[in-house]
Amino acid sequence: MSLQWAIVFLPWLGAAALAAVPRLRPATAGNVALSGLTFAMALALAAQPFGQEGWTRVDALNLPFLVLSAFVGLTTAVFSAATLDQEGFDHWRIRAYHAAYQVFMGAQFLALLADNLGVMWVAIEIATLATVSMVAVHRTPAAFEAAWKFFILCGVGIALALFGTIVLYLAAQPLLHEENGLSWAALMQVAPDCAPGTLNLAFAFLLLGYGTKAGLVPLHSWLPDAHAEGPVPISAVLSGLLLNAAMLAVLRAKSIVGANPEAIAPGPFLLGLGLATVTLAAIALWRRRDARRFFGWSSIEHMGIAAFAFGLGGAAANLAGLLHLLGHSLVKSAVFFGVGRAAQAKGSQKIADIQGLVTTHPALGWGLAIAIAGIAGLPPMLLFASEFRLLSAAAAQMPWLALALALAMVVALAALVTVLQAMCFGPPTPDAAGALDGWREAAAAAPLWLHLAVATALALAMPAGLAAMLAEAARVIG
Repeated sequence: MSLQWAIVFLPWLGAAALAAVPRLRPATAGNVALSGLTFAMALALAAQPFGQEGWTRVDALNLPFLVLSAFVGLTTAVFSAATLDQEGFDHWRIRAYHAAYQVFMGAQFLALLADNLGVMWVAIEIATLATVSMVAVHRTPAAFEAAWKFFILCGVGIALALFGTIVLYLAAQPLLHEENGLSWAALMQVAPDCAPGTLNLAFAFLLLGYGTKAGLVPLHSWLPDAHAEGPVPISAVLSGLLLNAAMLAVLRAKSIVGANPEAIAPGPFLLGLGLATVTLAAIALWRRRDARRFFGWSSIEHMGIAAFAFGLGGAAANLAGLLHLLGHSLVKSAVFFGVGRAAQAKGSQKIADIQGLVTTHPALGWGLAIAIAGIAGLPPMLLFASEFRLLSAAAAQMPWLALALALAMVVALAALVTVLQAMCFGPPTPDAAGALDGWREAAAAAPLWLHLAVATALALAMPAGLAAMLAEAARVIG
Protein backbone atom coordinates (compact mmCIF):
# COMPACT_ATOMS: atom_id res chain seq x y z
CA MET A 1 0.00 0.00 0.00
CA SER A 2 1.32 3.44 -0.95
CA LEU A 3 1.94 6.06 1.69
CA GLN A 4 -0.96 8.18 0.36
CA TRP A 5 -3.45 5.38 0.98
CA ALA A 6 -1.80 4.26 4.22
CA ILE A 7 -2.34 7.68 5.79
CA VAL A 8 -6.05 7.37 4.92
CA PHE A 9 -6.66 3.80 6.03
CA LEU A 10 -4.59 3.81 9.23
CA PRO A 11 -7.02 6.15 11.08
CA TRP A 12 -9.97 4.09 9.86
CA LEU A 13 -8.40 0.86 11.11
CA GLY A 14 -7.63 2.67 14.36
CA ALA A 15 -11.26 3.78 14.59
CA ALA A 16 -12.39 0.16 14.48
CA ALA A 17 -9.96 -0.70 17.28
CA LEU A 18 -10.89 2.31 19.45
CA ALA A 19 -14.59 1.47 19.12
CA ALA A 20 -13.84 -1.58 21.26
CA VAL A 21 -12.01 0.32 24.04
CA PRO A 22 -14.44 1.37 26.80
CA ARG A 23 -11.98 2.88 29.30
CA LEU A 24 -10.92 6.52 29.03
CA ARG A 25 -7.18 6.30 29.66
CA PRO A 26 -6.42 3.48 27.15
CA ALA A 27 -8.71 5.11 24.58
CA THR A 28 -7.07 8.54 24.82
CA ALA A 29 -3.59 6.96 24.74
CA GLY A 30 -4.50 4.99 21.63
CA ASN A 31 -5.94 8.12 20.01
CA VAL A 32 -2.71 10.04 20.65
CA ALA A 33 -0.57 7.15 19.36
CA LEU A 34 -2.57 6.87 16.13
CA SER A 35 -2.48 10.64 15.60
CA GLY A 36 1.28 10.72 16.21
CA LEU A 37 1.84 7.94 13.70
CA THR A 38 -0.23 9.67 11.02
CA PHE A 39 1.67 12.92 11.63
CA ALA A 40 4.95 11.05 11.11
CA MET A 41 3.53 9.57 7.89
CA ALA A 42 2.49 13.05 6.70
CA LEU A 43 6.04 14.31 7.26
CA ALA A 44 7.39 11.30 5.36
CA LEU A 45 4.99 12.03 2.51
CA ALA A 46 6.20 15.64 2.44
CA ALA A 47 9.75 14.37 1.86
CA GLN A 48 8.70 12.48 -1.29
CA PRO A 49 8.30 13.95 -4.80
CA PHE A 50 4.87 15.07 -5.95
CA GLY A 51 2.95 12.39 -7.81
CA GLN A 52 -0.29 10.51 -8.38
CA GLU A 53 -1.24 7.13 -6.91
CA GLY A 54 -4.57 5.86 -8.17
CA TRP A 55 -7.29 8.24 -7.04
CA THR A 56 -4.89 10.29 -4.94
CA ARG A 57 -2.44 13.02 -5.89
CA VAL A 58 0.13 14.99 -3.91
CA ASP A 59 0.82 18.49 -5.19
CA ALA A 60 1.80 21.95 -3.98
CA LEU A 61 -1.78 22.87 -3.11
CA ASN A 62 -2.73 19.96 -0.85
CA LEU A 63 0.57 18.94 0.76
CA PRO A 64 0.89 21.91 3.20
CA PHE A 65 -2.69 21.35 4.34
CA LEU A 66 -2.15 17.61 4.70
CA VAL A 67 0.79 18.15 7.07
CA LEU A 68 -1.17 20.87 8.88
CA SER A 69 -4.17 18.53 9.32
CA ALA A 70 -1.98 15.79 10.78
CA PHE A 71 -0.36 18.30 13.14
CA VAL A 72 -3.68 19.72 14.39
CA GLY A 73 -5.04 16.18 14.68
CA LEU A 74 -2.13 15.24 16.94
CA THR A 75 -2.29 18.32 19.16
CA THR A 76 -6.06 17.98 19.49
CA ALA A 77 -5.63 14.33 20.49
CA VAL A 78 -3.16 15.42 23.19
CA PHE A 79 -5.58 18.08 24.42
CA SER A 80 -8.37 15.46 24.46
CA ALA A 81 -6.24 13.09 26.51
CA ALA A 82 -5.69 15.82 29.11
CA THR A 83 -9.23 17.20 29.35
CA LEU A 84 -11.75 14.65 28.11
CA ASP A 85 -12.59 13.38 31.59
CA GLN A 86 -14.23 16.79 32.15
CA GLU A 87 -16.88 15.87 29.55
CA GLY A 88 -18.33 13.12 31.78
CA PHE A 89 -18.49 10.44 29.08
CA ASP A 90 -19.69 6.94 29.87
CA HIS A 91 -18.07 3.96 28.14
CA TRP A 92 -20.37 4.16 25.11
CA ARG A 93 -19.57 7.82 24.50
CA ILE A 94 -15.83 7.16 24.97
CA ARG A 95 -16.01 4.57 22.21
CA ALA A 96 -18.15 6.72 19.93
CA TYR A 97 -16.03 9.83 20.36
CA HIS A 98 -12.64 8.24 19.63
CA ALA A 99 -13.90 6.11 16.77
CA ALA A 100 -15.57 9.12 15.13
CA TYR A 101 -12.43 11.20 15.66
CA GLN A 102 -10.25 8.78 13.71
CA VAL A 103 -12.92 8.30 11.02
CA PHE A 104 -12.91 12.07 10.60
CA MET A 105 -9.13 12.24 10.35
CA GLY A 106 -8.98 9.54 7.67
CA ALA A 107 -11.72 11.26 5.68
CA GLN A 108 -9.96 14.61 6.03
CA PHE A 109 -6.75 13.15 4.59
CA LEU A 110 -8.66 11.53 1.72
CA ALA A 111 -10.52 14.77 0.90
CA LEU A 112 -7.21 16.63 0.65
CA LEU A 113 -5.41 13.94 -1.34
CA ALA A 114 -8.22 13.00 -3.74
CA ASP A 115 -7.60 13.59 -7.44
CA ASN A 116 -11.14 12.44 -8.20
CA LEU A 117 -14.22 14.63 -7.77
CA GLY A 118 -16.37 11.72 -6.67
CA VAL A 119 -13.84 10.47 -4.12
CA MET A 120 -13.46 14.00 -2.70
CA TRP A 121 -17.23 14.33 -2.40
CA VAL A 122 -17.50 11.01 -0.54
CA ALA A 123 -14.59 11.90 1.76
CA ILE A 124 -16.05 15.27 2.75
CA GLU A 125 -19.42 13.59 3.38
CA ILE A 126 -17.78 10.98 5.63
CA ALA A 127 -15.95 13.76 7.50
CA THR A 128 -19.24 15.62 7.95
CA LEU A 129 -21.09 12.58 9.30
CA ALA A 130 -18.23 11.85 11.72
CA THR A 131 -18.27 15.41 13.08
CA VAL A 132 -22.07 15.40 13.33
CA SER A 133 -21.84 12.31 15.53
CA MET A 134 -19.20 13.98 17.71
CA VAL A 135 -21.30 17.13 18.10
CA ALA A 136 -24.27 15.01 19.25
CA VAL A 137 -22.28 12.77 21.58
CA HIS A 138 -23.49 14.51 24.76
CA ARG A 139 -27.08 13.65 23.76
CA THR A 140 -28.54 16.77 25.36
CA PRO A 141 -31.40 18.61 23.62
CA ALA A 142 -29.05 21.45 22.66
CA ALA A 143 -26.44 19.01 21.29
CA PHE A 144 -29.08 17.16 19.25
CA GLU A 145 -30.41 20.45 17.89
CA ALA A 146 -26.92 21.59 16.88
CA ALA A 147 -26.11 18.23 15.29
CA TRP A 148 -29.42 18.16 13.42
CA LYS A 149 -28.87 21.70 12.12
CA PHE A 150 -25.32 20.72 11.10
CA PHE A 151 -26.63 17.62 9.31
CA ILE A 152 -29.51 19.34 7.49
CA LEU A 153 -27.63 22.44 6.28
CA CYS A 154 -24.51 20.53 5.31
CA GLY A 155 -26.72 17.86 3.75
CA VAL A 156 -28.20 20.53 1.51
CA GLY A 157 -24.68 21.73 0.75
CA ILE A 158 -23.36 18.29 -0.09
CA ALA A 159 -26.38 17.65 -2.34
CA LEU A 160 -25.65 20.86 -4.25
CA ALA A 161 -21.98 19.85 -4.49
CA LEU A 162 -22.97 16.44 -5.85
CA PHE A 163 -25.09 18.04 -8.56
CA GLY A 164 -22.20 20.37 -9.42
CA THR A 165 -19.87 17.38 -9.63
CA ILE A 166 -22.22 15.61 -12.06
CA VAL A 167 -22.55 18.73 -14.22
CA LEU A 168 -18.76 19.19 -14.30
CA TYR A 169 -18.37 15.57 -15.36
CA LEU A 170 -20.94 16.07 -18.15
CA ALA A 171 -19.09 19.17 -19.35
CA ALA A 172 -15.90 17.16 -19.87
CA GLN A 173 -17.42 13.80 -20.84
CA PRO A 174 -17.00 14.22 -24.62
CA LEU A 175 -13.29 14.98 -24.16
CA LEU A 176 -12.22 12.38 -21.59
CA HIS A 177 -12.23 8.64 -21.15
CA GLU A 178 -14.71 7.24 -18.65
CA GLU A 179 -12.02 6.13 -16.19
CA ASN A 180 -10.54 9.63 -15.76
CA GLY A 181 -13.61 11.76 -16.32
CA LEU A 182 -13.61 12.84 -12.66
CA SER A 183 -9.86 13.49 -12.33
CA TRP A 184 -8.90 17.05 -11.35
CA ALA A 185 -5.69 16.81 -13.38
CA ALA A 186 -7.48 15.51 -16.48
CA LEU A 187 -10.22 18.13 -16.17
CA MET A 188 -7.62 20.90 -16.02
CA GLN A 189 -6.18 19.72 -19.34
CA VAL A 190 -9.51 19.75 -21.21
CA ALA A 191 -11.14 22.70 -19.41
CA PRO A 192 -10.35 25.22 -22.20
CA ASP A 193 -12.36 23.08 -24.64
CA CYS A 194 -15.39 22.37 -22.43
CA ALA A 195 -18.76 24.03 -22.93
CA PRO A 196 -18.50 27.32 -20.98
CA GLY A 197 -22.18 27.43 -20.02
CA THR A 198 -22.03 23.98 -18.46
CA LEU A 199 -18.86 24.93 -16.56
CA ASN A 200 -20.59 28.04 -15.21
CA LEU A 201 -23.52 25.98 -13.94
CA ALA A 202 -21.19 23.43 -12.35
CA PHE A 203 -19.19 26.09 -10.52
CA ALA A 204 -22.31 27.77 -9.15
CA PHE A 205 -23.45 24.54 -7.50
CA LEU A 206 -19.96 23.57 -6.33
CA LEU A 207 -19.42 27.00 -4.79
CA LEU A 208 -22.73 26.93 -2.91
CA GLY A 209 -22.30 23.30 -1.92
CA TYR A 210 -18.75 23.29 -0.66
CA GLY A 211 -19.13 26.90 0.47
CA THR A 212 -21.70 25.61 2.98
CA LYS A 213 -19.05 23.32 4.47
CA ALA A 214 -16.56 26.20 4.44
CA GLY A 215 -18.88 28.44 6.48
CA LEU A 216 -19.71 30.94 3.73
CA VAL A 217 -23.08 32.71 3.57
CA PRO A 218 -25.92 31.95 3.12
CA LEU A 219 -25.74 28.39 4.62
CA HIS A 220 -23.29 29.21 7.39
CA SER A 221 -25.38 29.11 10.55
CA TRP A 222 -24.56 25.49 11.46
CA LEU A 223 -21.01 26.42 12.43
CA PRO A 224 -21.47 28.46 15.66
CA ASP A 225 -23.97 25.93 17.04
CA ALA A 226 -21.65 23.00 16.32
CA HIS A 227 -18.81 24.79 18.12
CA ALA A 228 -20.94 25.64 21.13
CA GLU A 229 -22.54 22.26 21.79
CA GLY A 230 -19.96 19.64 20.82
CA PRO A 231 -17.17 18.35 23.08
CA VAL A 232 -14.49 20.98 23.72
CA PRO A 233 -11.72 19.44 21.52
CA ILE A 234 -13.99 19.17 18.46
CA SER A 235 -13.99 22.94 17.91
CA ALA A 236 -10.28 22.77 17.01
CA VAL A 237 -10.72 20.24 14.21
CA LEU A 238 -13.94 21.82 12.94
CA SER A 239 -12.37 25.25 12.41
CA GLY A 240 -8.84 24.05 11.73
CA LEU A 241 -9.47 21.16 9.33
CA LEU A 242 -12.97 20.64 7.88
CA LEU A 243 -13.29 24.23 6.65
CA ASN A 244 -9.96 23.98 4.80
CA ALA A 245 -10.94 20.79 2.96
CA ALA A 246 -14.15 22.41 1.74
CA MET A 247 -12.33 25.58 0.65
CA LEU A 248 -9.73 23.58 -1.28
CA ALA A 249 -12.56 21.82 -3.14
CA VAL A 250 -13.85 25.26 -4.17
CA LEU A 251 -10.35 26.25 -5.31
CA ARG A 252 -9.99 23.10 -7.44
CA ALA A 253 -13.28 23.94 -9.14
CA LYS A 254 -12.24 27.59 -9.58
CA SER A 255 -9.01 26.62 -11.30
CA ILE A 256 -10.89 24.40 -13.78
CA VAL A 257 -13.53 26.99 -14.66
CA GLY A 258 -10.95 29.77 -14.77
CA ALA A 259 -8.97 27.83 -17.38
CA ASN A 260 -11.81 28.29 -19.90
CA PRO A 261 -11.54 31.76 -21.48
CA GLU A 262 -15.23 31.80 -22.49
CA ALA A 263 -16.64 30.88 -19.08
CA ILE A 264 -17.76 33.56 -16.64
CA ALA A 265 -14.87 34.44 -14.35
CA PRO A 266 -15.43 32.70 -10.99
CA GLY A 267 -13.55 35.39 -9.05
CA PRO A 268 -16.42 37.89 -8.62
CA PHE A 269 -18.66 35.22 -7.09
CA LEU A 270 -16.02 34.43 -4.47
CA LEU A 271 -15.45 38.15 -3.91
CA GLY A 272 -19.13 38.78 -3.28
CA LEU A 273 -19.65 35.79 -0.98
CA GLY A 274 -16.41 36.53 0.86
CA LEU A 275 -17.23 40.19 1.52
CA ALA A 276 -20.80 39.34 2.57
CA THR A 277 -19.50 36.65 4.93
CA VAL A 278 -16.93 38.93 6.56
CA THR A 279 -19.44 41.75 6.99
CA LEU A 280 -22.15 39.55 8.50
CA ALA A 281 -19.72 37.81 10.86
CA ALA A 282 -18.16 41.11 12.00
CA ILE A 283 -21.58 42.43 13.02
CA ALA A 284 -22.64 39.13 14.59
CA LEU A 285 -19.55 39.08 16.82
CA TRP A 286 -20.95 42.01 18.78
CA ARG A 287 -24.11 40.09 19.70
CA ARG A 288 -22.53 36.87 21.01
CA ARG A 289 -22.35 36.10 24.73
CA ASP A 290 -21.19 32.46 24.53
CA ALA A 291 -17.41 32.25 24.14
CA ARG A 292 -17.30 29.17 21.90
CA ARG A 293 -20.14 30.49 19.75
CA PHE A 294 -18.31 33.84 19.54
CA PHE A 295 -15.17 32.23 18.14
CA GLY A 296 -17.28 30.09 15.83
CA TRP A 297 -18.46 33.33 14.23
CA SER A 298 -14.84 34.42 14.08
CA SER A 299 -14.12 31.31 11.98
CA ILE A 300 -16.86 32.37 9.58
CA GLU A 301 -15.25 35.80 9.32
CA HIS A 302 -11.84 34.36 8.47
CA MET A 303 -13.21 31.98 5.85
CA GLY A 304 -14.84 35.02 4.27
CA ILE A 305 -11.48 36.79 4.22
CA ALA A 306 -9.88 33.78 2.52
CA ALA A 307 -12.72 33.59 -0.02
CA PHE A 308 -12.26 37.30 -0.78
CA ALA A 309 -8.55 36.72 -1.38
CA PHE A 310 -9.14 33.82 -3.78
CA GLY A 311 -11.87 35.80 -5.54
CA LEU A 312 -9.47 38.68 -6.09
CA GLY A 313 -7.08 36.22 -7.73
CA GLY A 314 -3.55 36.65 -8.96
CA ALA A 315 -0.38 35.35 -7.38
CA ALA A 316 -0.26 37.90 -4.54
CA ALA A 317 -3.90 37.57 -3.41
CA ASN A 318 -3.91 33.77 -3.77
CA LEU A 319 -0.76 33.54 -1.67
CA ALA A 320 -2.39 35.75 0.95
CA GLY A 321 -5.43 33.45 0.97
CA LEU A 322 -3.31 30.33 1.42
CA LEU A 323 -1.33 31.94 4.24
CA HIS A 324 -4.61 32.98 5.82
CA LEU A 325 -5.98 29.42 5.80
CA LEU A 326 -2.78 28.09 7.36
CA GLY A 327 -2.60 30.84 9.97
CA HIS A 328 -6.28 30.55 10.84
CA SER A 329 -6.00 26.79 11.41
CA LEU A 330 -3.04 27.18 13.74
CA VAL A 331 -4.21 30.18 15.76
CA LYS A 332 -7.94 29.38 15.92
CA SER A 333 -7.18 25.88 17.19
CA ALA A 334 -5.04 27.50 19.87
CA VAL A 335 -7.94 29.81 20.75
CA PHE A 336 -10.32 26.89 21.16
CA PHE A 337 -7.81 25.00 23.30
CA GLY A 338 -7.66 28.02 25.60
CA VAL A 339 -11.38 28.81 25.59
CA GLY A 340 -12.29 25.16 26.08
CA ARG A 341 -10.02 24.72 29.07
CA ALA A 342 -11.21 28.04 30.55
CA ALA A 343 -14.84 26.96 30.16
CA GLN A 344 -14.08 23.72 31.98
CA ALA A 345 -12.33 25.55 34.82
CA LYS A 346 -15.07 28.15 35.22
CA GLY A 347 -17.96 25.75 34.66
CA SER A 348 -19.51 28.00 32.01
CA GLN A 349 -19.04 29.03 28.39
CA LYS A 350 -20.46 32.51 28.95
CA ILE A 351 -17.98 35.32 28.35
CA ALA A 352 -19.25 37.05 31.49
CA ASP A 353 -18.28 33.98 33.56
CA ILE A 354 -14.79 33.61 32.05
CA GLN A 355 -12.86 36.71 33.10
CA GLY A 356 -9.53 37.58 34.65
CA LEU A 357 -7.75 34.45 33.41
CA VAL A 358 -4.33 36.13 33.60
CA THR A 359 -4.86 36.46 37.35
CA THR A 360 -6.45 33.08 38.11
CA HIS A 361 -4.66 30.93 35.47
CA PRO A 362 -1.57 32.85 34.26
CA ALA A 363 -0.26 30.34 31.68
CA LEU A 364 -3.73 29.81 30.24
CA GLY A 365 -4.65 33.49 30.41
CA TRP A 366 -1.54 34.79 28.67
CA GLY A 367 -1.68 32.05 26.05
CA LEU A 368 -5.31 32.81 25.27
CA ALA A 369 -4.60 36.56 25.17
CA ILE A 370 -1.84 36.06 22.60
CA ALA A 371 -4.03 33.67 20.59
CA ILE A 372 -6.97 36.10 20.47
CA ALA A 373 -4.60 38.91 19.47
CA GLY A 374 -3.29 36.65 16.71
CA ILE A 375 -6.74 35.77 15.42
CA ALA A 376 -7.57 39.49 15.44
CA GLY A 377 -4.74 39.97 12.94
CA LEU A 378 -2.26 41.69 15.21
CA PRO A 379 1.50 41.15 14.68
CA PRO A 380 3.61 39.08 14.74
CA MET A 381 1.26 36.18 13.92
CA LEU A 382 0.83 34.69 10.45
CA LEU A 383 -2.63 36.24 10.06
CA PHE A 384 -1.14 39.73 10.25
CA ALA A 385 1.10 38.89 7.28
CA SER A 386 -1.75 37.40 5.25
CA GLU A 387 -4.17 40.25 5.92
CA PHE A 388 -1.52 42.88 5.13
CA ARG A 389 -0.75 41.13 1.82
CA LEU A 390 -4.43 40.86 0.97
CA LEU A 391 -5.30 44.47 1.72
CA SER A 392 -2.26 45.64 -0.27
CA ALA A 393 -3.29 43.57 -3.29
CA ALA A 394 -6.95 44.62 -2.99
CA ALA A 395 -6.05 48.32 -2.67
CA ALA A 396 -4.03 48.08 -5.90
CA GLN A 397 -6.81 46.34 -7.87
CA MET A 398 -10.16 47.33 -6.31
CA PRO A 399 -9.78 50.21 -3.83
CA TRP A 400 -13.48 50.50 -2.95
CA LEU A 401 -13.82 46.80 -2.20
CA ALA A 402 -10.60 46.95 -0.21
CA LEU A 403 -12.09 49.77 1.87
CA ALA A 404 -15.29 47.77 2.53
CA LEU A 405 -13.24 44.73 3.54
CA ALA A 406 -10.99 46.81 5.80
CA LEU A 407 -14.00 48.38 7.56
CA ALA A 408 -15.54 44.96 8.24
CA MET A 409 -12.21 43.67 9.53
CA VAL A 410 -11.87 46.67 11.88
CA VAL A 411 -15.35 45.99 13.30
CA ALA A 412 -14.35 42.37 13.94
CA LEU A 413 -11.01 43.45 15.40
CA ALA A 414 -12.75 45.74 17.89
CA ALA A 415 -15.08 42.92 19.00
CA LEU A 416 -12.15 40.52 19.46
CA VAL A 417 -10.11 43.04 21.45
CA THR A 418 -13.13 43.73 23.68
CA VAL A 419 -13.51 40.01 24.43
CA LEU A 420 -9.75 39.66 24.95
CA GLN A 421 -9.84 42.42 27.55
CA ALA A 422 -12.78 40.87 29.38
CA MET A 423 -11.71 37.23 29.37
CA CYS A 424 -8.02 37.70 30.08
CA PHE A 425 -7.67 40.99 31.95
CA GLY A 426 -11.09 41.70 33.44
CA PRO A 427 -12.06 41.23 37.10
CA PRO A 428 -11.44 37.55 37.98
CA THR A 429 -14.41 35.21 38.22
CA PRO A 430 -14.35 32.20 40.57
CA ASP A 431 -13.50 28.72 39.38
CA ALA A 432 -16.21 26.08 39.45
CA ALA A 433 -13.77 23.15 39.25
CA GLY A 434 -10.29 22.46 40.53
CA ALA A 435 -7.19 22.45 38.37
CA LEU A 436 -6.27 19.34 36.43
CA ASP A 437 -3.84 17.17 38.29
CA GLY A 438 -0.20 16.60 37.41
CA TRP A 439 0.74 16.12 33.78
CA ARG A 440 -2.77 16.84 32.49
CA GLU A 441 -2.64 20.56 33.24
CA ALA A 442 0.63 20.85 31.32
CA ALA A 443 -0.69 18.65 28.50
CA ALA A 444 -3.76 20.87 28.19
CA ALA A 445 -1.61 24.02 27.89
CA ALA A 446 1.11 22.58 25.64
CA PRO A 447 -0.94 22.45 22.40
CA LEU A 448 -2.00 26.09 22.80
CA TRP A 449 1.55 27.37 23.19
CA LEU A 450 2.93 25.04 20.51
CA HIS A 451 0.43 26.38 17.97
CA LEU A 452 1.32 29.95 18.85
CA ALA A 453 5.03 29.20 18.48
CA VAL A 454 4.55 27.61 15.05
CA ALA A 455 2.31 30.45 13.81
CA THR A 456 4.84 33.04 14.96
CA ALA A 457 7.80 31.16 13.48
CA LEU A 458 6.08 30.85 10.10
CA ALA A 459 5.34 34.58 10.09
CA LEU A 460 8.89 35.62 10.98
CA ALA A 461 10.98 33.00 9.17
CA MET A 462 9.03 30.74 6.86
CA PRO A 463 11.17 27.87 5.45
CA ALA A 464 12.22 28.46 1.85
CA GLY A 465 10.75 25.13 0.71
CA LEU A 466 7.32 25.91 2.15
CA ALA A 467 7.37 29.43 0.70
CA ALA A 468 8.19 28.05 -2.77
CA MET A 469 5.45 25.43 -2.45
CA LEU A 470 2.83 28.02 -1.49
CA ALA A 471 3.94 30.28 -4.36
CA GLU A 472 3.47 27.37 -6.78
CA ALA A 473 0.06 26.61 -5.28
CA ALA A 474 -0.96 30.24 -5.74
CA ARG A 475 -0.13 29.96 -9.44
CA VAL A 476 -2.12 26.72 -9.74
CA ILE A 477 -5.27 28.35 -8.34
CA GLY A 478 -5.14 31.04 -11.03
